Amino acid sequence: MYFFKKILILAVIGTVIYFLMTYHYIFVGNQVKMLKKSEFTLKYTFFSIKGRSAESILDITDLYNDGVGQMLVDIGRLSEEELNRYEAKLNAAEEE
Repeated sequence: MYFFKKILILAVIGTVIYFLMTYHYIFVGNQVKMLKKSEFTLKYTFFSIKGRSAESILDITDLYNDGVGQMLVDIGRLSEEELNRYEAKLNAAEEE
């Protein structure tokens, strides 16, 4: 019985670690939005957008690459045009 209990506990811990390393949990007011990570890491696992401008959120490369821009458009924090302007500005900076 002890062996099975130990295996169960390890499985639960492994599952929790897996979900922490594969999703960003972004706090939007009283809601939590999950955003799939592009790489297996603990960077920006928990992130609150409270008190941050949309551009400062988009400046975080890990979040931007994982689609936080579209999430900001979906929740109404950013318009589609503003996101397109930011992406154009980013592309122009990369070309220089």
